[in-house]
Amino acid sequence: MLSLALGMCIAGAAWAADPGSLRISITGADGQPVAGATVRVSSPDSLVSKSGVTGDDGTVRLQGLDPATNYTVVISAAGYEDYTASNVAVVSGRNLSLGYSLGGGGRTAGDATTLDAIVVTGASLAAIDTTSATVGTTLTLQMVESLPTGRSYQSYLQLVPGVKPSPGGNPSSKSGVNYSDIGGASGSSSDNVYLIDGVDVTDNNTGTFGSNFNSEIIQEQQVITGGVPAEYAGGSGLISKVITKSGSDEWHGSVNYYLQNDNLVAKDKHGESSGFSTYDTAFTLGGPIVKEKLWFFASYQKKYREDDVLDPTTRTAMRTVESDARYAFFKTTWQITENDRLVATFFNDPTDISGSRNATTLNNRDVAREQGGDNYKLEYSRDWGNLLLNVYGFTHEGELSDIPAVQDQSRNDVAYFNSPASLAERQQGGGGTALITERNRDEFGLSLEYFLDTAFGTHTIKGGVSYSENEYFEDSIITGPDRARYASIAAANAGVSFADFIGPGWSGTRSISSSDVSRLLSDTGRVGNSTAADRAYFISALDTNGDGEVSQAELYAYQFTSTAGNPTGQVNNYRIIEAAAAPYTVKSKGKTFYLQDTWTKDQWTVNAGVRAEEWTHYDSKGGESAKFDWEFAPRLSVVYDIFGDARSKLFGFYGRYYDPIRTNMADFAGNLTGPELHEQIYIGDRWLTYRVRGGEKTPDALFAPSTKTPYTDEFMVGVSHTIGTDMSLSVTFTRRTTKDILEDYDLALYSDPTVERGDHGVAGPGSPTFYLPYSYFGYDGAPNSNYVIATLAGGKREYQGLEITLQKFKSNNWQGMLSYTYNDAHGNTNSDSNADFQGDWLAIDPRAPNMWGRQPGNIEHQFKAFGSYEFDFGLELSAVFNWNSGLIYSRSQLISGRYLPVMGDEYEYDGVFDTWVLPGSIGAETGPSYYTLDVRAKYVKPLQVGQLEFFVDVFNILNKQSATSHMALVDGNGVYNFGEANDWVEPRRAYLGVRYSF
Repeated sequence: MLSLALGMCIAGAAWAADPGSLRISITGADGQPVAGATVRVSSPDSLVSKSGVTGDDGTVRLQGLDPATNYTVVISAAGYEDYTASNVAVVSGRNLSLGYSLGGGGRTAGDATTLDAIVVTGASLAAIDTTSATVGTTLTLQMVESLPTGRSYQSYLQLVPGVKPSPGGNPSSKSGVNYSDIGGASGSSSDNVYLIDGVDVTDNNTGTFGSNFNSEIIQEQQVITGGVPAEYAGGSGLISKVITKSGSDEWHGSVNYYLQNDNLVAKDKHGESSGFSTYDTAFTLGGPIVKEKLWFFASYQKKYREDDVLDPTTRTAMRTVESDARYAFFKTTWQITENDRLVATFFNDPTDISGSRNATTLNNRDVAREQGGDNYKLEYSRDWGNLLLNVYGFTHEGELSDIPAVQDQSRNDVAYFNSPASLAERQQGGGGTALITERNRDEFGLSLEYFLDTAFGTHTIKGGVSYSENEYFEDSIITGPDRARYASIAAANAGVSFADFIGPGWSGTRSISSSDVSRLLSDTGRVGNSTAADRAYFISALDTNGDGEVSQAELYAYQFTSTAGNPTGQVNNYRIIEAAAAPYTVKSKGKTFYLQDTWTKDQWTVNAGVRAEEWTHYDSKGGESAKFDWEFAPRLSVVYDIFGDARSKLFGFYGRYYDPIRTNMADFAGNLTGPELHEQIYIGDRWLTYRVRGGEKTPDALFAPSTKTPYTDEFMVGVSHTIGTDMSLSVTFTRRTTKDILEDYDLALYSDPTVERGDHGVAGPGSPTFYLPYSYFGYDGAPNSNYVIATLAGGKREYQGLEITLQKFKSNNWQGMLSYTYNDAHGNTNSDSNADFQGDWLAIDPRAPNMWGRQPGNIEHQFKAFGSYEFDFGLELSAVFNWNSGLIYSRSQLISGRYLPVMGDEYEYDGVFDTWVLPGSIGAETGPSYYTLDVRAKYVKPLQVGQLEFFVDVFNILNKQSATSHMALVDGNGVYNFGEANDWVEPRRAYLGVRYSF
C-alpha cells in the first residue's frame, strides 16, 4: 500500500498548504492493467518527490504533492523503456486521475518499448476528480498571468463562473447576499471565506476580505462555490483559498513595474473622473538557505495611485486622493527530516488612503482611511506513511480606521418635503465620527488524515479540531463642537407636523420613523441624564387636552419649527450626542471539529462528514454575553464514475452551512465600557433624550436566550465529463434555503402584552401575525435593554440556480472557458448577521404585506468567456468577456442612511396601523444589462539568464461606457433621479507592465 505523504491541514478553516494527489492507471497494449510498474513524480516547485508501484489493478495513488503545474512523471515497467511526461498538473485538495497505455503488441521487452500517452498540463487539469462533488474553479498562476485581470486575488475571482461583479472585491456567489440596505450598497457579500496559506484573513466584523498581498506570489487559487466538504468553514458564499509559492533548491526571482495614467485612458463620457496616475512595482526572490533542507521565499510590493475627483454636479475639481499600499511577504520552509516539515510565514499590508474616489462624497463628508495589519503562521507536519499530522497556529491583525476631513463642524443630514434638493443641500456640516478599529484573530489547530485500503474499497479519513479567538477593538469620537450628529428638517419646511414627517414625500435622510412612536411616548425625558423636569416639560409641550399623558394623536400633531442652535440653520428634529467616549474591546471564542470519510468502491464514492462549531461571545468587561452551543452541520455526497474510466461523473450533494455570529453583534451587545450616545428629539425649546445607546446601565442590546445560529441548506446535483484530453464540461443545479436569520428586535413593538388591537406601529396579543411573546425570545418579561438580538421570525431566502461550464485547459498553446449561470433568488429579508431595521419596524417585518419578492442584489443571468493563444515566437494574446442581465433592486426611500422599500399612508393590517410597504417595491426593478471586453498582449523575450516579459492590458477595449446601475431612491439623491443611471463601466484604459524573471 502506498504511503501517505506530507500534507498540511487547518481544522478551523481548510487545508493550509493543502496537497493534491494523482491516481495513475497503466494498461498494456491488450488493455489489461500492468502491475509492478514504478511511477515517480517530481517538480522544481515542490520540495518533495514521490514514488509508488502499481498494484494488481494497474493503479497507483501518489498523495502529499505540493500544488504545481510542472510535475514530471517517470514510469518504469519491466520489458519497456522508461517514459517521461512533463508539465503534469497537481491541484490542491483534488485527486486527479490519469491514464497511460504501454505501446506495442505484447508484454515483453521485444515487442513493447514505449508509452503512447503524453500527458500535458491541460490534460491533467481537465482530469475529473471522480471522488468529489465539490464545485469550484482552480486558478493557476499560468492561467491568471495570461489574461487581462486586475492584479489581486480578489480580481481573479471574476474569472469564476457565477461570481457576480464587485467593485470592492467581495463578490457574491449563488445565494450569497449581494445587497445591503445601508447606503443601498450592492456588489459586496459578507458570506465569503478568505484563506491565504491557511490563514483565515476574513474580517471578523464585516465578513469581507481582511488582507491584501502581492498577487505574483500565488502558486494556486482555488475558489469553491458549492458542495463544500466538512473540513471547511463557511459555504453560503464562496471560499477563496490561496496557496503561495515556496523556495526550492533552485534560485528564482522577479522584478516588475506596471503603470497607468490619464494619457492611457479614453475620455469619460459621463464626467465621473479626471486625471489620475498609478504604478505598481514588486520583487520576488526564493531559493535555498541550506540545499535540500531549508528554503525561503520573499516578496515586497508597492502600489500607489493618485486620482482627481470631480464634483458630480458642476464637474469642477473637488480633491486629489492618494492611495499608498505596501505588501510584504516572507516564508521559510525547513524539511527537518524526510517526514517532518516546519513552515513559518509572515505577510502584511499597511495602506493609507487620503480620501474617497467616489464623486458623490462631498469634501465636507470625505474621510481618510488607514488599513492593514500583520499576519504570522507557524505549522508543523509529520508523515507516518498512511497517517498525516498537521499542527498549526496563526495570528491575523487588521486595522480599519476612518478619520473625517472636516472635524470642526457637526454633521447635519437635512430632509426636504415635496421639493428637490441638491446633494450639498442634503449633506451639510462635517464628516461625523472619527473611528479607529482593529479586527484580530488567533487560531490554533490540529488535523489528521488516514488512508485505508480494504477489500470493501478505500477510505480517506480526515479529522481536525481548532480553537479560535476573535477580537474587535474600537475607539470612536463624534466630531464637531457639540459632539453630536444631526438629522434636521429643511428651514423651508418649518412647521411640518410629526405625522407629516413620518409620511411619504421626503427626500434626504430621516432618522425618526413611525417605528419610534411607542418609545418616544414612553421614554422621552426619562432616560440618560434626563430629569423629572425634562419629562414634565415633554408632557406640558404636547399634552394639549390636559389629561397628564401624551397620546399618539397629540404627538402626531406636534409641529417642528425651531432652528435654535442648529449647526447649519435648519429646523431641529433629531440628533445623537456623545455623552461619554472611551475605547473598548469585545471578543468571541470558538471551538470547531470535523470528521469526514471518502469511501470509494469500484465506480462509487460516498463522502460523509460532519462539522461542529461552538461559539461564545464576551462583552467589554470580559463577561459572557452569549453562548451558542455545538451546532452540527452534516455534509453528504454520492459520486458515480459513469463509465469507470475516470472521465465522467454523476454526483449529488446535501450540506448544511452555519454562519457563526460575527463580532459586529458582539460589539452591539457588548459595549458596556465604550461610548455612551443619547438619541434626542427637539420638542419646544430643548433637546430631550428618548434612547441611550451603549453603557452598562441599559445595554444597547442583549443576545436573546433563544437565538439560533443562521444556516443555509444546499441540495445539488450535477454531471461532469472530460472531452478529448484537455476539455471538461460540467452542469450543476443548486437549490438553497437560508433560515434562522439574525436580527435585532425592539420588544416594545412586538412583545408588550398590554398593547390593544388597532394601535399604531406596535403589535399586541390581538395581532397574531406579528405579536411575539417574551417567551419567543426566552424571557419571562421585558429585558433591560434597547434591543435584543434574536432569530428573525418568518425570515427566509430561497435560491435555485443552473450553471454550465465548458473549459479548455491549456494545451497546444491555447486555453479558454465559457460559462452560463442562471440565478433565481427570492426572499423577505436582506439581513445577514447584522443589526438592520427589520425587527425595529413592523412595516418591514418579513411577515408584513408585500415583503416577499425578488432578492435585491441578485443578477439572474450571467455569461462569461475567456481565452488565450500563445505563439511560438513569444507573443501571447488573450481576452476576457463578461455579460450580465442587470442588478435587481427595490423602489426605495432613505431612512437613517438605509435604502428601505417605499411605503404609503397608514392603514390597518392584522390589527396594526402602520405605513406598510407598497406593492411592487421589493425587487421590482432591474438595472441595465451590460458587458465588458478586456484584452491582453504579452511578449516574452528569453535572455541568457532569465527572461523579459512585456504586458499591455486594455480594459473595456470597445469603450462601451455602459450604465451598470440605476438610482433606487424614488426621490433621487440630489444628483440622480429615480431610475437614472448612476454608475458606468469605466472608459477604455491601457495598463503597461514589464517584468524580469529568472
